[in-house]
Amino acid sequence: MWDFYESQLAVLVFFSAFFYGLDRKVSRKAAPKERSDNLENGNVAHPENVSSLARKYLTVYAIVMGADWLQGPYVYSLYNEEYEFPERMVAFLFVTGFMSAALTAPLVGAWADQHGRRRLCMAFCVTYAITCMCITVPSLPILFLGRVLGGLSTSILYSAFESWLVSSSNQLALHQSALSNILGRATLVNGIVAAIAGVVSNKLVSTTLTFKAPFIASGALLVLAWFVINRTWHENRGGTSSGDDDGIFQLRRLGQAWDIVRSDPLLLVLGLTQTCFEGSMYLFVFVWVPTLQEASHSATLPLGIIFSAFMLSMMIGSLLYTAIVSNPPPTRPGQQADSSLTLHAKLSSLVCATSALALAASVSSPSEYVRFGAFCVFEACVGMYYPVQGMLRGTLIADGHRATLSALFRVPLNVFVVTSLLTGVGGARNLVLSACSAILGFSSIMTGLVIVRSASEAPHSENLRPA
Repeated sequence: MWDFYESQLAVLVFFSAFFYGLDRKVSRKAAPKERSDNLENGNVAHPENVSSLARKYLTVYAIVMGADWLQGPYVYSLYNEEYEFPERMVAFLFVTGFMSAALTAPLVGAWADQHGRRRLCMAFCVTYAITCMCITVPSLPILFLGRVLGGLSTSILYSAFESWLVSSSNQLALHQSALSNILGRATLVNGIVAAIAGVVSNKLVSTTLTFKAPFIASGALLVLAWFVINRTWHENRGGTSSGDDDGIFQLRRLGQAWDIVRSDPLLLVLGLTQTCFEGSMYLFVFVWVPTLQEASHSATLPLGIIFSAFMLSMMIGSLLYTAIVSNPPPTRPGQQADSSLTLHAKLSSLVCATSALALAASVSSPSEYVRFGAFCVFEACVGMYYPVQGMLRGTLIADGHRATLSALFRVPLNVFVVTSLLTGVGGARNLVLSACSAILGFSSIMTGLVIVRSASEAPHSENLRPA
C-alpha cells in the first residue's frame, strides 16, 4: 500500500518538475512578444512594475498561507486527542468558525473597500495571531473566541488580499496577462508552501510532543507578515472618501453591493460558482480520509504522503493554467481569438465540469486507487480554479465594491458548508460527494450559458464592467 502511494508521489513530483521547467521555458520565450503586444495595445506599464508587484504580493501570500497551512493538519487532533473533547464538541467548534465567516464576510469586504485593503490585511495578521494563541488554551470559552476570530480572519484572507492585488494592478495599468500570471504563480506558491508546511508542522509536533507547536509557529509567521505588509505595501481603497463612512456595519454599502449582484446575471453566476466549488472543496476536506479508508484493505493509510500528492496535483493544475493562458488555443483562419474574459469563462466552466466528473468517479468506483486518482484530478482543478476565479472577479467586479462583493459571495458558501456539517457529512459521504458533483455540473452549465455567452457577444471587450 505504501509502495503504491510512494510511487504515485514520485510520478507527481516528476510531472510537477517537468511542467514547471516547461512553464519557465515558455514564459521566457513569450516575454518579448508579450512586451510587443502590450506596446501595440497602448499598455506602457514598465516590466519592473510587474516584477515589483509580484514580489510584494507573493512574499506576503507565501507567509500568510504558510501560517494557515501549519495549522491545518492538527486542529482536529488538538481538540480531540490532546484536549480530549468529544467529537460533537469538536464539530460545534468547527461550525462556529464557519458561522463566524458567514456573518463577517460581507462586513470585512465593506471595511476593506471603505478603510483600505492594506489596513485590513494587517488587521488579519493580528486577529489570526490571536486565534493561534487562543487555540493553545484548553478552555472552551477561549477556544470558541478563537474560532470566532478565525472565521473573521478567513473572510479577510480570501477577500482583502486578492482585492489589494487586483486594485494595485489596475493602478499600475498592468496588462491582464500580467495579473493572470501573478494569480497563477500565487496558486503554485500555495502548493509549494502547503507541502513544506506539512513537513514542518509534523517535525514540530514530533520534536515538542504537543499539537500546540504548529500554532505557535503560525503566530510567529503572522507577526512577520504584519511587518512585511507595513513596510512594502501601499494603501488602496474602493474609491470612497472617509466622509462617506456609514458606520461599522456598512449597511448602505452592503445594500448597494447586493443591488449590484441582484441586477447582474454575470455576478450571480460568478457567486454561484464560488459557492458550489469552494463549498465542495471544504466538504472534500472532511470526507476524503474516511472515503479512502472505506475502500482500503490496509489498516492505516500514509496520510502525509497522500496529502503531499494532493498538493502536487494542485501545483500541476496551476502550471496548466499558466500554460493555457500564455498559449491560448489556436484559431481557424478568419476566426477571432477569444478575449481574456471569454477564455477564463470557458476555463471556469471546464474546471467545474471536470471536478464534477472526478467526484462522480470517486463515488461510482469502490477501488481505492480510482478514488485516489479522482481526488488528485479534483485537486488539480483546485489549482486551476483560484487564478481563473480571481481573474473573473478582477474583470467583472468594479473597483469601488471589489472586496465587498468578493466577501459577499462567501456568505452562501459558508451557509452551505455549515448546513452540510450540521446534517452530518461523516455518515453520508457518498451522498455529499454526489451532491457536490451535481452542483458543480450545474455551475459549469450556468457559466457556459451566461458568462461565456455574454463574453462571446462582446469579443472586443476585455471588461464588461467599469473599473
